[in-house]
This record gives sequence, C-alpha cells and structure tokens, in this order.
Amino acid sequence: MTHPQNDGFYELTAAGLLRYHFHPGQWQAWNSTARQVCVLAGTQGGKTSFGPPWLHREIQTAGPGDYLVVTPSFPLLDKKALPEFRKLFEEYLALGRYVGSPSRRFEISEVGQRRLWGDSGRAYRTTVWFGYATDPDSLEAATAKGAWLDEAGQPSFKAESFEAIMRRLAIHRGRVLLTTTPYYWGWLKAQFWDTPGDDVDLIRFESIMNPAFPREEWERARRALPPWRFDMFNRARFTRPAGLIYAAFDVERHTCRPFPVPADWPRYVGLDFGGVNTAAVFLAESPDGVLYLYREYHAGEATAAGHAAALLEGEPGEAEAFGGAPGEQQWRDEFRAAGLHVRRPVVSDVEVGINRVYSLFAADRLRVFDSCDGVLDELANYSRVTDESGNPLEAIADKSRYHRLDALRYVGSYLIDEGTTESDWVAAPDPLEGLSF
Repeated sequence: MTHPQNDGFYELTAAGLLRYHFHPGQWQAWNSTARQVCVLAGTQGGKTSFGPPWLHREIQTAGPGDYLVVTPSFPLLDKKALPEFRKLFEEYLALGRYVGSPSRRFEISEVGQRRLWGDSGRAYRTTVWFGYATDPDSLEAATAKGAWLDEAGQPSFKAESFEAIMRRLAIHRGRVLLTTTPYYWGWLKAQFWDTPGDDVDLIRFESIMNPAFPREEWERARRALPPWRFDMFNRARFTRPAGLIYAAFDVERHTCRPFPVPADWPRYVGLDFGGVNTAAVFLAESPDGVLYLYREYHAGEATAAGHAAALLEGEPGEAEAFGGAPGEQQWRDEFRAAGLHVRRPVVSDVEVGINRVYSLFAADRLRVFDSCDGVLDELANYSRVTDESGNPLEAIADKSRYHRLDALRYVGSYLIDEGTTESDWVAAPDPLEGLSF
C-alpha cells in the first residue's frame, strides 16, 4: 500500500525510518513513564493523532498479546480514531490488517510480528481490539497489555467503562493512555484533574500548540465563544458551564468523606422510577440539622420487589421515602406492596423542586459523601440549554440523564425546614434574567 513520504506528522525517511513530528505537548506525553497518562487537549490540538504512535511503542515494549482501543461509540471510532490508527499500523508500518466483523479488531501478521519483535514474537497471536464505552459490560473479557482511550472525557464514556478497562489491564499492569477534550465535569475531572493518584500523569495543551492549528481560527474562537466554552474546548481547562443549575453546590464545602451514619439519625429516600433506570438517593439528618447524602442507587431491569429489596438491604430501619411524578402512582403501589412505602412528593413542579434543593445547598444544610460518584457527576453537569451566544435558556439540557438528581428533588422538596415559607428560600438563578427577546 502506498503512502505519502511526509504528511506533516509522519515522515518516512529515505532510509526507511519513520519519524514523528511531535509538538511540545505531545513530547511531554511521549516521555511520561506513568501507568495512566491523560492527555487533555484543546480541539484539534493533536490528541487523537498521538494515540497510535503511543500504542505502537507500547506494543513493542509489552510484547505479544491483546491490546485495546476504546472510544465512547463506534461512530466516533470510525470518524477519527480508527482512520488515524490504520494510517500508522497499515499504511506506514504494514503490521497487519483490520477486520470489521464480527468483532472489530486489528490482527498483527507474522511479518508484522517479526518487525515488532524479531523471531521471538512469531509463536504468539497479537490483536488490537476495538471497543466502545457506552456499554461497560462489552469491555469485560480477556486480559490486555495496554489500552488507548480516545475522547474519554465525553459524557457517554462512563466511569464504569474505565473501571472495566483497568480490570482488563490488571494482570499485566498494562499502561493506559487517555486522549480527550474536557467536555464536562465528570469522573475524568475528579480522577485526573482534581486529585490525581499515584502513577498518574496529566498533560494539558491548548489547540494553538498544534502547528497545524491556524492562529486566525484561535483568535476567531476567542472572540466568538463565551469565555467558559473557549477555556474548555480550546484551552483544555475545566470551567463551570453556563447555566449550571446547582451553582450553589461547592465541591470543597458540600462534600465530605464517608463516615458511619448513626443508626438513630432520621433517614430519607428519594426515588426516581423507570423500567431501565431506577435511581435513589439516601439522606440522613444529623442532630444539628445537616443532611448527609450517604448512599446512591441506580439499576435497571428489575421488578419493584427486586429494587425494594436492594434499597432496604443494610438500612437500620424504616426511612421516609418520596418518589415519582404525580402520574406514577402504580409504581408507588408496587413498591409499597414490596415493603417500601413511597409517598408522593410534596411538590410536583420541577422548578419549585429545584429551588428547594438549591436552597439546601445555599444554606449549607446538604453535604454529599464523596463516594457517591454518580450524584457528584450529575451535580457538576446539570445545566440549562444555551443559545448560540452561550446564554442559558429555560430548558434543562439532556434532562432524561439526571435520574439521581430527580430522586434528590423528590425528597429534597420535603426536607426544607417546617415553617419555612417559599419567600425564605434561596432561589436558583433565573436562566432568562438579563436576556431580551
């Protein structure tokens, strides 16, 4: 197969040597020896093009076996990561062939194995498997020696998927490369930006560090985009998105380490019903009136009896439970029959419920155990739809995703102090304030 001698990133010399033209940010990632390397880059900053060279070197180093390339979805794989992978592994290195069915994979040929390891690798089969992170169960299989995760910061790349990948790498202590733009505040921010653990390296570079990124486009984006969006997508900095609904929630002030909740503290449960997504949050009230969200639940494909049994397990006694929309009485009846009495929420209006939960955070009455990753992930991203100028509108973006926060709204509406009137609440910001139509 023919290929260009120099495409700006790869260069094939007259002597047949392949050279990479890395910019400084890519060089920093290349020289990292950490087991987990997270490349956080601005759009078109050169993050995806860096993945195949890194994986090629990892295969050379770790030897024959299985390797992974994982993207949030297969359409995203086909759009960018797979073409970049095939350009290096097929066109430039001629290491084997890509097979699209029944399982997406790249099989390294005998010739490719000799090129990688000489005669020592000929007796082993080496395959690069392509997976998607929307379904964590699809990533549970045999062991792997290394993995490249592209666009791992997208909302559809679940924390459970990353955990499944790390389990596959555990036997060989395989290294993992994550390449992404900071799309939202989620598990990746918490794990790599906020409190990176041992043997973790975060490399950040802006779009403009890529020599191929036009300065004119950088300046256009800086002028045209809202500052938070420009910082996120071009400067690769985590910033709070516009229209964040629970802006009163502060990670430092409103989270805490888990502790044994005394059995005599009053307990409350919020429930959001669903055939595929049933979610719950558990709160306990301390003697000084502070509410601690100490447990979360999210499961599907179970009967009401099955959910009720799982929810009641480990709880010291009966809790006051609230859940469901006004029209979901059948769900409440089925949970009651299964032993969990779920009451109708005291308010049905979504915005009123949001204001009540917002007021709990604003008054420093609600804290979340930092082990409740799902709740924290949703709190960081629960926001309004924005217009073309980045101004928040009234509608909630991706409203159907926030099952745990719906559950919190159902129970939080009840937990405002008795005797507190609506005029005493700290209201959530009006998304339409200041806009003219």
